[in-house]
Amino acid sequence: MCGVVGIVGKYPVNQALYDGLTVLQHRGQDAAGIVTIDSNNTLKLRKANGLVKDVFEVRHMQRLAGNIGLGHVRYPTAGSSSTAEAQPFYVNSPFGIALAHNGNLTNSHLLVDDIFRIAKRHINTTSDSEILLNVLAHELNNTGVMQLQPEHIFRAVANVHRKIRGAYAAMALIIGHGLLAFRDPNGIRPLVMGKRETPLGTEYMVASESVALDADGFTVMRDVSPGEAVYITQEGELHTFQCAENPSYTPCIFEYVYFARPDSTIDNISVYASRVAMGAVLGEKIKREWAHLDIDVVIPIPETSTDTALKIATVLGLPYRQGYVKNRYIGRTFIMPGQEARKKSVKRKLNAIWQEFKGKNVLLVDDSIVRGTTSKQIIDMAREAGAKKVYFASAAPEVRFPNVYGIDMPSANELIAHGHDVDSICNIIGADGLIFQSLPDLIEAVRLGNPEIKRFDTSVFDGNYVTNDIDQNYLNRLEQLRNNDAKAKADVAMATDLEMYNEG
Repeated sequence: MCGVVGIVGKYPVNQALYDGLTVLQHRGQDAAGIVTIDSNNTLKLRKANGLVKDVFEVRHMQRLAGNIGLGHVRYPTAGSSSTAEAQPFYVNSPFGIALAHNGNLTNSHLLVDDIFRIAKRHINTTSDSEILLNVLAHELNNTGVMQLQPEHIFRAVANVHRKIRGAYAAMALIIGHGLLAFRDPNGIRPLVMGKRETPLGTEYMVASESVALDADGFTVMRDVSPGEAVYITQEGELHTFQCAENPSYTPCIFEYVYFARPDSTIDNISVYASRVAMGAVLGEKIKREWAHLDIDVVIPIPETSTDTALKIATVLGLPYRQGYVKNRYIGRTFIMPGQEARKKSVKRKLNAIWQEFKGKNVLLVDDSIVRGTTSKQIIDMAREAGAKKVYFASAAPEVRFPNVYGIDMPSANELIAHGHDVDSICNIIGADGLIFQSLPDLIEAVRLGNPEIKRFDTSVFDGNYVTNDIDQNYLNRLEQLRNNDAKAKADVAMATDLEMYNEG
């Protein structure tokens, strides 16, 4: 998962881009980048591995001059985590284009050959974002004009939609022209646009989540529709057009379960309200199926599940307590390379308050269970803190299938629910009872915010991939790619450890 933000302003945008990326940091901690275009139509770029606060120093910010720019925070979904894979990417022809993208292309392995054979363009990294950039550049070049008009740009995006598959919310700076943003025809990955008024005129902003607009004082206009393109000229003229032939609204439901910030609104659905609704329906299920259990207290696993757990406690008429303290400076565990790294990080990430556990039957609530390794350790921590019984509730259904649309979940055989029923999963994680949200209940809980959305991408739960192009061969390739990436990261970590040892 990644985060993108783009601004066309009347004043320098470097600080606003930085602030926007900071509040989108939860979407990626691997790398960050900002690109701007200055008054001389020169592109200014800074990107590197690390958090936003570490990548951009004062000297970098001073160089990022200009009233138009875009930024990106990344964790790797396809490709390695080297600095070469950090975004935005740039090509000098035509015009000079810089692009950043959130999502994953599912036909990237086919596009690489086509790009070289047809467009004579070489892809230098394993990132599908570089592929997307070159496909777009080729289509813009095919317009055959020196001064692009909105209709030329929208025609190019329409051709991009015809060629690529998968999930993508993309932004591109075109030197001498403006900012282009577009969303895949299924609307899997989120994209929202807003504006703010200044003494010099209207400024526009496009971002992955509405919270980025809030942080910079922009008013949300609306979500970018599936398949739609937004083009804002350097002078601040806004143009929009539907570029997909058969768009359908199928946003990723896991955004609401886990990834997005609770203070964001995505596709006109409040993330916070959806998580409260998840707690309401799950609480009723617990009341029906676990009426015989003597639960003393409801405790969330920080921090995505706190709103859900509080509602569950209300429905059950039980006390709600914060039993775990989270270290906010540790990254997400299920996307960390290597099992040992994940095991070590859980202890660093959470610490139990024994007074909330000792002698009690506790109900732990988490947003989801992926590998199950973290869940088992959290349950062990509860027992070590003195809990008599430990029950576990998941706000999401069983994750049985890999994600192919931009979430770097493990392969199927690493998912704890793959090939196991609820009782088996319960035994593996060491709980005294385990209950999952049903998929229909999850869908209805999220749809409460926007009943016009009839379908969500729920592929990690049911294996139904909305792009209709995923088969076992693709999943096998994806598993091999992720295994190679994991090995490469492990090799880098080992080399770093050895270097530190030798220096010591």
